[in-house]
This record gives sequence, C-alpha cells and structure tokens, in this order.
Amino acid sequence: MDLSELEKDNTGRCRLNSPVPSVCRKEPCVLGVDEAGRGPVLGPMVYAICYCPLSRLADLEALKVADSKTLSESERDRLFAKMEEDGDFVGWALDVLSPNLISTSMLGRVKYNLNSLSHDTAAGLVQYALDQGVKVAQVFVDTVGLPETYQERLQQRFPNIEVTVKAKADALYPVVSAASICAKVARDQAVKNWKFVEKLQDLDIDYGSGYPNDPKTKAWLRKHVEPVFGFPQFVRFSWRTAQTILEKEAEIVTWEDSTTEDQAGLRMITSYFNEGPRTRPRLPHRYFQERGLESATTL
Repeated sequence: MDLSELEKDNTGRCRLNSPVPSVCRKEPCVLGVDEAGRGPVLGPMVYAICYCPLSRLADLEALKVADSKTLSESERDRLFAKMEEDGDFVGWALDVLSPNLISTSMLGRVKYNLNSLSHDTAAGLVQYALDQGVKVAQVFVDTVGLPETYQERLQQRFPNIEVTVKAKADALYPVVSAASICAKVARDQAVKNWKFVEKLQDLDIDYGSGYPNDPKTKAWLRKHVEPVFGFPQFVRFSWRTAQTILEKEAEIVTWEDSTTEDQAGLRMITSYFNEGPRTRPRLPHRYFQERGLESATTL
C-alpha cells in the first residue's frame, strides 16, 4: 500500500483510495466499513471501506477474507495484495486520522468525542464512494456504540441505501472483513514507517502494541515525554495513560497572571445555588481571566 501522501504530512487527515472498478459504476454494489487502531495511545486510527458488485460478492468471499484481528500480519498483507490483483471488481478507500487530529478534536473547547469522530468518518467514506460514482445499494458497518442508534443515523443520511450496523460485523460479513484488512494493513504500515517531525534523541521504535495497558508502551511513553513540550505527535495525548505520565514526569506550569488571590476567590459551583447575601463579588469567568479581558465601561 502506497502511503507516500501520509508520509508527506502525518499531522492531520489523509485519504487514500484505489481506482474505482468500472463495473462498480454500472452494477449495484455492497460496501463494508471498519476501522483499525481505535484504542491505542500511539499512532493513527484508520477507517476503511471496501466494495464490490453484489453479483461478484461470491468472488470476494472466495478470497477467504476474515476479521483482520484473527489474521497474522503476513496473511493480511497477502489478502490485501490479492484484493489489489482483483481491482477489476474490488475497490477500497480509507481515511487515516492522525493522533494529533484525534486528541485536538477531543480536547477542544467544543468537544468532539471519539464516537462522533468515528461516525462522521465512516459516513464521509460512504459519501465519498457515492461521489465517485459507485452504485452503493447495501452498506454493512462494524458498530461503534449502540448499533441501533448508529444504524438509524446512517439510514437517515442515506435513505436510498439499505444500511446494516452490527457488533462484530467484521466477522459476519466478508465485505466488512475486507475493509478491516485494508484498515489494519494501512495502520500497521503507517506505524512501522512513522516519520517523527520532532528531532528525538535515542529514538526507540520498540513501543510494543501501542495499547495503554501494555507495559512496553508505557515505558516508551515515559522515556519519550519531554518535560516542557510533552509528547511527540505520534502520541494521543488526550488518552488517560498519556495524561497520567505527563502529570508525573512533566514540569508544573504556573501562569504568571494567575495570582493566589485569584485562585482563592474561585468558589465551588454548588455555592451559587445557596441562599443568602454574597460575601465577595463574583469574579469573571476563567475564560476572561486567562486572557486578561475586562468589561469596557467607557469607549
């Protein structure tokens, strides 16, 4: 899989795709959606779609595709190469979401949680296939969150398509298995060949599975946390594991415009519901204090 576009810039979102088979623009198609790398604290999350004509679904099944988690890396690479060889009737597309994009979305002032990001990315890939002229008739999706809610949301967006959302869909529907293989192959390659924009000293590329409960991953995080600037962009700094290490290993920041008196004047939110006269004036919201903003009384 050619990830050269991702390697040029791995700080945001990157979309990659195969050519659209001409038959997929002529015949009704079935399309599967799955992801890889939702849980790790390291590396990107990859969403993928795979599609083929309904009339060729048996040919896709004949490739013996399966849930990517049950396959070895070499088996996944072999099956992906086989799908590429069958490009006359199988197509795919994927979105690579960088750790930086995931964490900044989750920690922004307007929160964008991982479920919403996942749902919107999946819907965006289905729409992309339609925009490319693929005659999508059926969509099968491996669920994120409650399958009933997710299915209703997708069905409302694509009323002319039969949508099915199931838990473990990657083990139930071959077209979702194929999508899971595309996603996993892309993530594995992206992680293995990750271009660090930071100039790290003694970079250790043996970071284990990348999952938060992996001792080797935790050790890598502790080794590569910078006391002032935090983690490299390979790390999802919004994950609890990363935040805990930051709190223990990084320097404490004291803002010069936050005085002890300011902090002492802050009250618990429940105090605003107590009856009785105020003993001190209400301070402006922290948003205004942090920026040194004051109410203008004269112009």
